Amino acid sequence: MNKVLTIVFNDEKSAYAGVSALHALDGEGSIVLSTLAVIKKNTDGTVSQQSVDDDFPPPSGTLVGTALGSLIGLLGGPVGWAVGAGTGALIGVIRDVYTAEVDSDFISDVSTALTPGKYAVIADVDEEWVTPVDTRMEPIGGVVFRMVKSEAEEERRSREAAARRAELDQLKAEHAKARSDRKAKLQAQIDQLRTRLSKKLEEDQQRSKQAVAAMQAKVQALQKKAEHEQGDAKAAIEARIAGLRAEYQRQQHA
Repeated sequence: MNKVLTIVFNDEKSAYAGVSALHALDGEGSIVLSTLAVIKKNTDGTVSQQSVDDDFPPPSGTLVGTALGSLIGLLGGPVGWAVGAGTGALIGVIRDVYTAEVDSDFISDVSTALTPGKYAVIADVDEEWVTPVDTRMEPIGGVVFRMVKSEAEEERRSREAAARRAELDQLKAEHAKARSDRKAKLQAQIDQLRTRLSKKLEEDQQRSKQAVAAMQAKVQALQKKAEHEQGDAKAAIEARIAGLRAEYQRQQHA
């Protein structure tokens, strides 16, 4: 099951111990770690990303425009997150924050725990059992919060596309009956709506490609781990691979 984990720690040392533990769990096949960030809650209420040791490099690319980027923005405000990142990055964060389907209870719980001076490790993972992560984090003082990444955002986009198609049909019908002095204005609205629909289709196609690439990367990483395991450990990893593929197929046909 794909989840966003936010693990709150009292200090920096414990947070990086949490990073180490997540990578160890990933190496064992207990979780599949996709993206990771370490943040600090500043005294002014903003959050800032912390560097990650070379032994535990974050996955490729910036977090801006991702689910974790949205979450970080919600926890500390998009301005605090994007300081020094440039206007384009700031706009990207603001857009993502306000379009993200994030559970309000999750945000409330994390915000309450993540007081100024504390650190958090935020990770995008595939996790079937909560015990492996919980038992690794408890001894180092990590408080774990989980949010299942649902299909709510995909459903929202589908509803939005359907509404725009209905609006387009209504405009076409009105255009067909309109007087000549109104036809030009209605046609301009139709053309504008068609452009927006085309752009949304391109965005959805790109998201689909990204989802395929992410699933394939996770499967390949697990397959490499399986090559070095035997017995129950190997079987567990192979089961995770089958589960990832089944979940992806279910989402594609939902």
